[in-house]
Amino acid sequence: MLVLYREQGRWEDRSFREFPGFLNPGDCLVLNDSKVLPSRLIGRRPSAGEVEVLLVEPVDADSRTWTALVRPGRKMRTGDRILFGDVEAEIVEHGEYGERTVRFPEGLNVPDWLEKSGHVPLPPYIKRPDTSEDRERYQTVFASERGSIAAPTAGLHFTPAVLKACEQAGAEIAYVTLHVGLGTFQPVRGDSLHSERFFVPETNAAKIRQAGRVLCAGTTSVRAVESMFLGRTAKTDLFIRPGFDFQRTNAMLTNFHLPQSSLLMLVCAFAGQDFVLSAYQHSVEAGYRFYSYADCMLLV
Repeated sequence: MLVLYREQGRWEDRSFREFPGFLNPGDCLVLNDSKVLPSRLIGRRPSAGEVEVLLVEPVDADSRTWTALVRPGRKMRTGDRILFGDVEAEIVEHGEYGERTVRFPEGLNVPDWLEKSGHVPLPPYIKRPDTSEDRERYQTVFASERGSIAAPTAGLHFTPAVLKACEQAGAEIAYVTLHVGLGTFQPVRGDSLHSERFFVPETNAAKIRQAGRVLCAGTTSVRAVESMFLGRTAKTDLFIRPGFDFQRTNAMLTNFHLPQSSLLMLVCAFAGQDFVLSAYQHSVEAGYRFYSYADCMLLV
């Protein structure tokens, strides 16, 4: 764990097991409890050819119709059908950036069906098929609200023992739900991000409001907290970049992010671009790991 001290403009190499020692009574640790849905599907066209579908989020109340990414996209047109075993879905719309709207049969409980038939949507840099172990390993230990297409990776560092140590340090723990979707990992286009669903229960919102210091674990927790304080509800396309005025986030735990990503822009907005990029250079030289199952950075 690389620790960045923003006011002092310095950093030091530490270990994540030391994380609870950075918490104090009166702090609130914010965690995203979204759960990864096995939303990757392998189907085929009635004529021939395999089709891969990544369901992103439902667009209707009964979760029958979904926004999705489809591959090969150029061959899949509105009205085309895809077979997933004995379940047939139809492409009913094209989106602005190549996404599709996919509709499933009436009466099918799609989230429950995905738990049985879907694949874990592992990041594309993991060059292997998903396994049964991924259903547990690619989840945080506190995941409870299913709906994400990727894990909120800063939360993967936590174990029950670490969470208990955080509470013993005197910190309150507040859970928010932000379902990771296209807004988190797709390239930045223009001045906005794809919207993502989020929810902050009132009991947890009260903990965040009353805390002396708010430490968000993960950029998704930051976006949920900042969206809440800006009066947004249900969905947010909040794009946090340099110049953003943080409302409630006082400290942040996050993994290392790729260049030109909205995630790195968020971190630079919080701690200053030059400082963050200098720390990143140190992390590369020191051998820190990037990506999902990787090392982390604490900004205080």
